[in-house]
Amino acid sequence: MNILKEKKGGLMMQNNMVAKRSYMCAELTKKNIGEKVKLMGWVQKRRDLGALIFIDLRDRTGIVQLAIDPESPSFEVAESIRSEYVIEATGVVRERPDGQVNASMKTGEVEILVSETKILNKSLTPPFYIEDDVNADESLKLKYRYLDLRRPQAQNVLIQRHKIAKAVRDFLDLHGFIEVETPVLTKSTPEGARDYLVPSRIHKGSFYALPQSPQLFKQLLMASGLDRYFQIVKCFRDEDLRADRQPEFTQIDIEMSFAEEADIRNMAEDLVRHLFKQVLDIKELPSFPLMQYEEAMNKFGSDKPDTRFELYLQDVSEVFLESDFRVFKGTLESGGVLKGIKVENSDFSRKQIDQYTEFVKRYGAKGLVWIQKVDEGIRSSVAKFLSDNEVSTLVKKMELEDGDFAFIVADTRKTANKALGALRLELANELDLIDKSNWAFLWVVDFPLFEYDEEDKRYYAAHHPFTMAHEEDIENISKKPDTVRAKAYDLVLNGAEIAGGSIRIHNRETQNMMLKALGFSEEQAYNQFGFLLDALEYGAPPHGGIAFGLDRIVMEMLGISNIRDVIAFPKTTSASCLMTNAPSEASKEQLEELGIALKK
Repeated sequence: MNILKEKKGGLMMQNNMVAKRSYMCAELTKKNIGEKVKLMGWVQKRRDLGALIFIDLRDRTGIVQLAIDPESPSFEVAESIRSEYVIEATGVVRERPDGQVNASMKTGEVEILVSETKILNKSLTPPFYIEDDVNADESLKLKYRYLDLRRPQAQNVLIQRHKIAKAVRDFLDLHGFIEVETPVLTKSTPEGARDYLVPSRIHKGSFYALPQSPQLFKQLLMASGLDRYFQIVKCFRDEDLRADRQPEFTQIDIEMSFAEEADIRNMAEDLVRHLFKQVLDIKELPSFPLMQYEEAMNKFGSDKPDTRFELYLQDVSEVFLESDFRVFKGTLESGGVLKGIKVENSDFSRKQIDQYTEFVKRYGAKGLVWIQKVDEGIRSSVAKFLSDNEVSTLVKKMELEDGDFAFIVADTRKTANKALGALRLELANELDLIDKSNWAFLWVVDFPLFEYDEEDKRYYAAHHPFTMAHEEDIENISKKPDTVRAKAYDLVLNGAEIAGGSIRIHNRETQNMMLKALGFSEEQAYNQFGFLLDALEYGAPPHGGIAFGLDRIVMEMLGISNIRDVIAFPKTTSASCLMTNAPSEASKEQLEELGIALKK
């Protein structure tokens, strides 16, 4: 078994079966000049200058240059070496000759004059170069992910992810949290994303579900008296994928007994500060302000607003209350709103405006009205439908100066906020309005407890069915569900939700009331959640918690835009693995054993 030990500031590999190497490649400096060393790694490249062969040897720490002269007994072996061969090299560290120092390498002042070389394994020619800026198709890199992971950049991400996870464990252990593993094969329960189901061979016709989160188990651990729990855990959701979503993801799951919202938020902030200090050496972070959910939606059009730039949404409905413009009039008469954003001193082409119009339609908006303030008044495709009073009032309300654009969406409040919120981000990226050197943290609090689905004509839990309402709103759970505020909170960083949590319901009466409002009969509720309902009657303490998305935190801390780049072996956007060809068909024998017949 390999054991990593500290050796004079470096890593030394010990193994009785393999001759040990002296150093990792990039650990060698001028301090090692004259020392005989043994190294092992991959050949980045080989250069044959006739009188001398140079080999760049790579391991996870970096690259060191090997020099083999014709007098060396290993020269013949070195002539046969190619890129990505795995080799062992023994030699003496020496200073590079004048003019050959490579300042871009950690080991650029030294090289190894090799006396002995062994080929430990040969390699086929890789399908792409093993280098950071390789121009290879994404699907090719995923098919050969084990080669893609040899790139220093890819390895650094996994090393940083390891450091983040370790820092999490160290912090939570220091603060009295106990790591507990919860089941991976569990019961399928409703009110979340679609479950991944696992058929049971023993109980034919029955299925386990892979957990979307350990939500119910961590609540049961609080009922068990554990007081403070955490787990870095795999979660699974069968949902449509995108750049920041995978079918399996990792969650830092945390739960506390006898805690209120402020306790959990304070703990979470301290944890984040610890991560930034330990991993990025950032000793001071800005404040973590609180923002009401309603303000976030009305001002930013999002429950995870990026506050590093303005472009605030403005309600301009009052400007057009008496409007004869059919689009505005019809929207207001049907209970909708007119919302706009101002873009200062810009000049958009008609083609760009048409693209923005199509963009907001993807978020449910019927269209986009644009108005530009110019010297003589306004320029707009709807100018002829607007009165002089409406124009002057709009200019005053939105504080439009010459050259400024106003983009307006007329729709339901929900759709107008969603569409303009997305357009706000699109414009900010295109116009380079975001200061990416900033860390902008934000707590969004007081989410609605319920969401109404127009298609299903019923309420769903906005967070999950076990979230506690504000005490003064509890009586409205059964009377006015759309007015009830949840004791829920999300932590946002630079416009990305990195954590979310809530205070949980800890008594059966309130939990029954919640499930009834969601359309569960008493029998259905007990069939689905009976084990939790029973536990609430045996002295469950007040409790709450929060879950950080580990993948998201790594993305934000390292400035990475695609979640696949922070996971060792990710899936594609179609939830498949190009390397292993998963998912794959099951054999006829396997299906028969499980009692499953497939429909064509």
